Amino acid sequence: MKYFLLFAIAAALASCGAGEQQQALPILGNPQFNGADTIYHQIPDFAFVDQDSNLITNATFDGKVYVADFFFTSCPTICPKVKKQMLRLYDKYQDDGRLKFLSYSIDPKRDTVGRLNVYAKNLGVSADRWHFVTGDKDKTYELAEDYLSIAREDPNAPGGFDHSGWLLLVDKNRHIRSFCDGTNPEKVDQFMKDIDWLLAHM
Repeated sequence: MKYFLLFAIAAALASCGAGEQQQALPILGNPQFNGADTIYHQIPDFAFVDQDSNLITNATFDGKVYVADFFFTSCPTICPKVKKQMLRLYDKYQDDGRLKFLSYSIDPKRDTVGRLNVYAKNLGVSADRWHFVTGDKDKTYELAEDYLSIAREDPNAPGGFDHSGWLLLVDKNRHIRSFCDGTNPEKVDQFMKDIDWLLAHM
């Protein structure tokens, strides 16, 4: 299936991490060639509702860099670890309005707007900076593929869902520029350097 191919590409790219000197960030994903131009992979249009019942679309992030992930509030395994690392990023860049955060729920049946609102308040984050969104399940799973991630129902997985723990860095042109294992603090440290580079080269 498509998402397995994209996941394999992403995993291969992860093995090519930056060295001690920060390098220019690549544009991740499969580029297409039309004979004259290279068309780089982009996050497609989307529309979801966040924890404050606001409509969140690509336009929400116009001119911004953002960090995205896929999660569900009742996740018993990797999500709490990923959110702990995302809070590190949130705290570091809290005063930098160029960076936002976007967390897609992969369990829209249970992750209602009200539940996401409580979840965000428990984390102590601002809805202006960090959007927790819910919407159509199938569209969410399809969109995960565009983020080079995995999100699907799996009754054999903890909590009933199989998903990757990537943190993904998206630039103002909808290109994925970096990602890391959101459960690994050392990988997140390098990810911070990638964020710094991208913000410096907006």
